[in-house]
Amino acid sequence: MTKGTEMDVDNLIAIDTHTHLEVSCRNPFDNYGEEYDRAADKYFRSSKRPTMDETLAYYRERKIGFVNFTVDAESQLGRRRISNEEIAEAALANSDIMIAFASIDPHKGKMGAREARRLIEEFGVKGFKFHPTVQGFEPQDRMAWPLYEVIAEFELPAIFHSGHSGIGSGMRCGGGLRLQNSNPMMLEDVAIAFPDIQIVIAHPSWPWQDEAISLAMHKPNIWIDLSGWSPKYFPPQLVQYANTLLKDRILFGSDFPLITPDRWMKDFAEAGFKPEIQPLILKENAMRLLKLGPKASPTP
Repeated sequence: MTKGTEMDVDNLIAIDTHTHLEVSCRNPFDNYGEEYDRAADKYFRSSKRPTMDETLAYYRERKIGFVNFTVDAESQLGRRRISNEEIAEAALANSDIMIAFASIDPHKGKMGAREARRLIEEFGVKGFKFHPTVQGFEPQDRMAWPLYEVIAEFELPAIFHSGHSGIGSGMRCGGGLRLQNSNPMMLEDVAIAFPDIQIVIAHPSWPWQDEAISLAMHKPNIWIDLSGWSPKYFPPQLVQYANTLLKDRILFGSDFPLITPDRWMKDFAEAGFKPEIQPLILKENAMRLLKLGPKASPTP
């Protein structure tokens, strides 16, 4: 399959490194486990599920580049995933503004690793997304090693959900989902074993924010994205380190569609981030992580 051109960063005001596709235009809707959607709607006070075309139009209108993915949690949730190919093909057709990450359930083992390699080589996928709570695994579990080995071979980034999860919140027994799987300290073994993977800790990691900051301070292949929360609620130590010692490894992410860039960027401007740091967070750090343009080296 023909690869797309590179994202047109010169004409973008920002790069949103954390967006989801939750509606497939190819697969019939799978309503199995829909109670998780309703719990998330209540938690985030949002019920919007835009299509890929609607997502593209939204970001193109705002001149914001975006990284898009789904979450493959078929083993734990029993719910049919949105195909990685659907997202990858949209990115190839809209590469000026969109980058595709893939999501593969780590329980798929070597078959998952084969899929990862095919998606990279044939569809130009640029990274991977994991959600340990929803996927039902601990990041350091050797079960996931075959997937990590492929990601490391191609020196691609991997985003890991961290901290509390709006998915399952308020459901009986939290829907059976384990928050402990998303303690960022569980990424330490991964960061040590796979130094060629740039690991992104997604979200303010409440209640483990200090652990996330410590990991990023200690290991230069660990980054933090600011998705999933309005910036006005960010823990003060996260803003402090983003303004200082971690300024080169903090990333803008919204968690669209559950939180929109419109809301996020409005609150970001008033959240205490230094004016000279804001361009790093909004675009320049993502350019290095994603190897875009002249700032293509991921190491600060």
